[in-house]
Amino acid sequence: MKIVQAYKLKDNNWNYYGEKQTLNNPLVLAFGNRYLLENKDVLADIRNEFPYEHIVFGSSAGEIINIDVVEESITVLAIEFEKSSFVIKRDNILDHNKDTLSLGTALSAKMPKENLKHLFIVSEGSFMSGTSLIKGFEHGFDKDIPMTGGLCGDDTRFERTLASYKEDPKEGEIILIGFYGDSLEISFASHGGWLGFGPERIITKSDGNVLYEIDDQPALELYKKYLGDKVEKLAESTLFYPLNVIAPGRKDAVVRTILSIDTEKQAMIFADNVPENSRVQLMMASADGISQGAYNAAKLAMQNREKKPQLAIPVSCIGRKLVLSQRMEEEAELIKQLVGENTAIAGFYSYGEIAPFYGNTSCEFHNQTMTLTLISE
Repeated sequence: MKIVQAYKLKDNNWNYYGEKQTLNNPLVLAFGNRYLLENKDVLADIRNEFPYEHIVFGSSAGEIINIDVVEESITVLAIEFEKSSFVIKRDNILDHNKDTLSLGTALSAKMPKENLKHLFIVSEGSFMSGTSLIKGFEHGFDKDIPMTGGLCGDDTRFERTLASYKEDPKEGEIILIGFYGDSLEISFASHGGWLGFGPERIITKSDGNVLYEIDDQPALELYKKYLGDKVEKLAESTLFYPLNVIAPGRKDAVVRTILSIDTEKQAMIFADNVPENSRVQLMMASADGISQGAYNAAKLAMQNREKKPQLAIPVSCIGRKLVLSQRMEEEAELIKQLVGENTAIAGFYSYGEIAPFYGNTSCEFHNQTMTLTLISE
């Protein structure tokens, strides 16, 4: 495997990590600020610097390259596989009347299944259910085929996200990358680091991703009770107070991010479904806890590997970045400690993460986690 990494801040020249070299038919992942990905001159510059066929674009809420976190930038990861191969397929949710389940089923049917080792997803992130997308994929793939990846971001604007394969980035795109080959070793893990507070409760009224009542009380009133004066700023800082959710029939919890507040209806809108009868607990975080979560994800992903990874792709939630603030590079630094100095690191901050729970291959949609994919061949 040969890897080239570079980044470009707005109106600046390209900066390379390691050697600049020409690759043979590489997979190119270009993550960046949405405004830059809307700029035709920037896109032309990317294609001129990396004149390859297989370019996947994705907007982000910040980019991770090596141990640095950069913003208002474009980062590029180019990977030449020497013993294995990849296939890329795309679809657009707008062509499926925003039916995420239908899109997932249709897109999975396009991907060759023979010798498929792993799937990586770069997805639209502003108006789609990650849970439904995964369910759609599961209709077309064996559950032994793991999936990782994330939803694109738009910094803290939450206006719209962009993605594409070969084409200029646009809304509604879902990109599916399949990795093939017996020589591949791919491991993964996802971990949070958020702390629950207060008793476990039951969702008694919800509709999709809209939460109305917990324990037959208005959900917003419950948050006010526990957060006190902080609730006055809840609408501006919803990412700091997610909800731990164990859906009916499930044993593992997922974290769900609050996107907005509807004070008139006393409702809270989350980043994905919060089903009725789910067991839930309020959550909060510290910078130390978030950093430890990244360390734990790397530690789990490194367990039982036969060889050191050549590449680490971290997908971390924007809420974690906001909690860490000036310490946001700690996540990448801790990952580097565990994966090794010679491992390339390139990823992005997202609006949602895709990965199985540790020890499983059946996939889940997460918020507020560090999800890590480690690759070698």
